[in-house]
Amino acid sequence: MTNAFTWLFLVVLAAASLTRLWLARRQIGYVRAHRGAVPQTFAAAIPLEAHQKAADYTVAKARLGMIDILVGAAITLGLTLGGFIQWSSDLWARWMRPDGLLHGSALILTVLFAQGLIGLPLGLYRTFVIEERFGFNRMTLRLFLLDLVKQVLVGLALGVPLLVVVLWLMQRAGSYWWLYGWLIVAGYSLVLHMIIPSFVMPLFNKFSPLEDATLAERVERLLRRCGFRSRGLYVMDGSKRSSHGNAFFTGFGASKRIVLFDTLVSRLAPDEIEAVLAHELGHYKLHHIVKGMALSWALALAMLAALGALIREPWFYDGLGARTHTDAVALVLFMIVLPEFLYFFQPLTALFSRRHEFQADGYATLHASAASLVQALVKLYKDNASTLTPDPLHSAFYDSHPPAAARIARLRAP
Repeated sequence: MTNAFTWLFLVVLAAASLTRLWLARRQIGYVRAHRGAVPQTFAAAIPLEAHQKAADYTVAKARLGMIDILVGAAITLGLTLGGFIQWSSDLWARWMRPDGLLHGSALILTVLFAQGLIGLPLGLYRTFVIEERFGFNRMTLRLFLLDLVKQVLVGLALGVPLLVVVLWLMQRAGSYWWLYGWLIVAGYSLVLHMIIPSFVMPLFNKFSPLEDATLAERVERLLRRCGFRSRGLYVMDGSKRSSHGNAFFTGFGASKRIVLFDTLVSRLAPDEIEAVLAHELGHYKLHHIVKGMALSWALALAMLAALGALIREPWFYDGLGARTHTDAVALVLFMIVLPEFLYFFQPLTALFSRRHEFQADGYATLHASAASLVQALVKLYKDNASTLTPDPLHSAFYDSHPPAAARIARLRAP
């Protein structure tokens, strides 16, 4: 049954999908137009061949992304107006009470499984064709499938209990279930931040203490200067999956730790590693982790409140192709269509993230060498084949990090 919300949903889905495709086309055209020359900022450090490789890599990913956009829109339509959610609800209702916790959990897991299964071929192509073509993939098919099985099992172990609790609250906690649900979700996310570094991440990668004594001492001096205590500095065997290099800060409270990819340690000089770590420490010392969590909690509260209002409206179910009006159906419909309605707010979150990156760079220059951070970033841009010439509008929509030229210019400014 169609209604006004059906047409609103179709308009939003079409607008978001067409905008995604338009931005991808802009990115491809802009990167290809600047493929022939290295930007002046990087001319002395990055050869033309590496710049062109980065351009070709970016274009290849953008083209695959366009296919992903079309597939994603088709999946969204198929799940909702195409009737898959209603079909799944009817299927499980043969063996379970339609308004029960088992039925609701089975319905949502079925939809998530279907989404993952349909997206699997693109994931395989991304890893074993694009990443392989540009020399980044070190993943075997066996490791890919093993990772997939682990991800599913970990997702079930961590996600199903939360799902059951939320569904139970929706059924039993009255009209303010969304507030109680938010408290559970916020608390659970905090617990996950504490346990994932120690218990989940080691299921996928090996984390070893930094063995280079000279580098370790240098890092310890940096940590003391920054007044930072952690459970350790670890090197992760990222090279078994990819030749990309990176560093990141993870954990919360007593579980916080700093992680370096082994590929990064092998490519950067000690002063460059120190500068990269100073940047990561900046995120913590400037409370970016806490601010990010607070923002995500605020958004979660707003979204759950919205769902709390929609769950009582028949037009919400009918407009998205669902005849069965249960809490689980409302939840899964909301999960599927929400990204389309929020898409045009994405530049705000990207801007929020880029501001934090600039601030962390500023912090790094106070505790390490700005020149060393510039050298490290240039090496990472080159080794990771990151484009130096992204389309400005595409970058504003999607990039969590500032464009390379802007970031380097700010670090070099007096």
